[in-house]
Amino acid sequence: MLKVNNIEKTFNPGTINEKKALDGVSLHLNPGDFVTIIGGNGAGKSTLMNAITGVWPVDNGSIILDGTNVTGMPEYKRAKYIGRVFQDPMMGTAPDMQIIENLALAYRRGKKRTLSWGITKKERELYHEKLKILGLGLEDRMTSKVGLLSGGQRQALTLLMASLQSPKLLLLDEHTAALDPTTAAKVLEISEEIISENNLTAMMITHNMHDAIAHGNRLIMMNEGKIIYDVQGEEKKNLTKADLMAKFAEIAGHQVESDKMLLS
Repeated sequence: MLKVNNIEKTFNPGTINEKKALDGVSLHLNPGDFVTIIGGNGAGKSTLMNAITGVWPVDNGSIILDGTNVTGMPEYKRAKYIGRVFQDPMMGTAPDMQIIENLALAYRRGKKRTLSWGITKKERELYHEKLKILGLGLEDRMTSKVGLLSGGQRQALTLLMASLQSPKLLLLDEHTAALDPTTAAKVLEISEEIISENNLTAMMITHNMHDAIAHGNRLIMMNEGKIIYDVQGEEKKNLTKADLMAKFAEIAGHQVESDKMLLS
């Protein structure tokens, strides 16, 4: 579903602030893979997602999405293939519009616009059923303004909007980092259900090693613009936080005393 082939990205080349954010990264995802990504600040995690979505053009390498070479494709054209949820619950929704209107915008993404903009009865029923999946009672508040929702409700809605069209790839960019632990756990549970039920291919950046281990079928660790560890299957299921810290110290070449230091 996704083939990232030896991509490189350097910011501010030739200056004192030159930073090689991606250093020959290659990553192949099969349909239905759910990959969690961990690593410290500056490891290249978000730059990798931005390269895939087209926010930043890569200097070298290629990105193939479901057989289509999107390397030179602008961000707005890739948007119809990719769903993304950001860390900030305020992003990804229009706060002054109703829940149902936000869902309609997401449902029409990538489709040809016509003069018949009104929300049909069939669409309304679809949105009602989709909102019920979240288990937050939003199906009974479809005419409420999104700006009135809590951070967790809004992030869950954003997740639903990002997956409504069954994208080729769903990207979760630290999408629970701004939430309290209880709400974060609920949003992660919803994420897992949506990905599983729709058989989506997904990537999730997280700073929480427990979440990285507990969710998905594959885990990769990044450091200094490179993938330094890639584990899946039974080996991933049996991982512990101590294993990850030891692996990081072994590969990155220095001791890590806590997961906070590793993933700060």
